[in-house]
Amino acid sequence: MANLPLQNPDHTSGDHKALFDQIKGTFGVIPNMFKAIGNSSVALESMWTSFQALGKGTLGAKLSEQIAVLVADINRCEYCLAAHTMLGKKAGASAQEMGAAQAGQSSDPKTQAALDFSAKLVKNRANVTKADVDAVRDAGFSDEEIAEILAHVALNIFTNYTNVAFDVEVDFPKVSLRRAA
Repeated sequence: MANLPLQNPDHTSGDHKALFDQIKGTFGVIPNMFKAIGNSSVALESMWTSFQALGKGTLGAKLSEQIAVLVADINRCEYCLAAHTMLGKKAGASAQEMGAAQAGQSSDPKTQAALDFSAKLVKNRANVTKADVDAVRDAGFSDEEIAEILAHVALNIFTNYTNVAFDVEVDFPKVSLRRAA
């Protein structure tokens, strides 16, 4: 059972209900993560509008989901790992690509650079060097895309922390976390 109750969207109103309706319109259901963070309408708005904004970005859904599974695995978030593995496959990534991304690996050098940078951001708590940023730039990412990579990492930390702290029940097909190194 979750550490916070899951909000029943039918018991909300106004802007709070409108947010839940948008989420349901996108997913066909309201995932448990949104019901948990939905205990606060402003926290729900923050999370949902971040997803919407980054969905309009230049990185593309496939790379965004590859970053998400890596961050989820580092942060030991089973919920996000399951959700983003499924979403990555819907975005055109193979099961092998998503499994590799979870381990921080890609056969594509540009994707590898994004995953390396993302892992450094998480593991070093954003303490990266100019050389780290230059490595991503040298792999072919623009400054706009580098900023977006950081934004994806930050959003995924928010969602990971939501699910881990509140012990949100996974309502996506489960995926195993890698063993801690």
